[in-house]
Amino acid sequence: MLMKRAKNPVGAVETTIQIIEALESFDGGTVTELAEALDVSKATVHNHLMTLQEHQYVTNQDGEYMLSFKFLVIGEYLRNNNILYENAKTEVDRLAEETGEYAHLSTEQHGLSQKLHKVQGENAVGSKYQRAKLQKPDCLHYTATGKVILAHLPDYRIEEIIDYYGLPERTKHTITNRDELFETLERIRDRGFAFNDEEEVERMRAVGAPICDSRGTILGAVSVSGPISRMKDEQFRTIIPEKVVNTATVIEMNINMAERRGNMPNYV
Repeated sequence: MLMKRAKNPVGAVETTIQIIEALESFDGGTVTELAEALDVSKATVHNHLMTLQEHQYVTNQDGEYMLSFKFLVIGEYLRNNNILYENAKTEVDRLAEETGEYAHLSTEQHGLSQKLHKVQGENAVGSKYQRAKLQKPDCLHYTATGKVILAHLPDYRIEEIIDYYGLPERTKHTITNRDELFETLERIRDRGFAFNDEEEVERMRAVGAPICDSRGTILGAVSVSGPISRMKDEQFRTIIPEKVVNTATVIEMNINMAERRGNMPNYV
């Protein structure tokens, strides 16, 4: 489901959220800096910060407010209780080790790609960029995991996502045309995996495969990315796709067995 405007938004809650997002964006800030950035009074900012501090969501070091590690605890709780992450982590780790590149596990929420797990293989490059991606959601249309997720959503959802976020261009290879995207998604459905051919970052390629539950509902996707110098020709078109698809299949099997265990009758 995409984000929708609340019919009766609570102003105080919205202000708190704006302060939290500003602290993330600016890597901390003082009352004055936050008040100026958000165009609200210093008294309002101060009251919200005091409440957040009381509940241990922010820290205060000599007047500089920062988000606290309580957000990390909540994030770990969410990730560790996610059936996709629980049943995919080991296989994604193994995929990174086997390929020597970055392996990624992603899901979709609010029409964006959310990264659940990212593993650096022995030869992987771009670690600073990849770490930064863990902190920000992506549009779906320019990554391998994103495109393969889109390909397994109903058309009306795809249309909603495009209408809401558009098709922003990341490189000259990014798909920015709606019809071209739908044609690409049809090819992805036919072959069972997606390519990212320098569509997100120049000189970088990726291959992604879908992960579905026993009912065929898309849960997320797994991918491998690497420099074009190593991911070319047969490596990019055949070898890496086979490894990624095999990993996705094993993850699906793990999830399906986990679901079966939860539904097994107790005869004792």
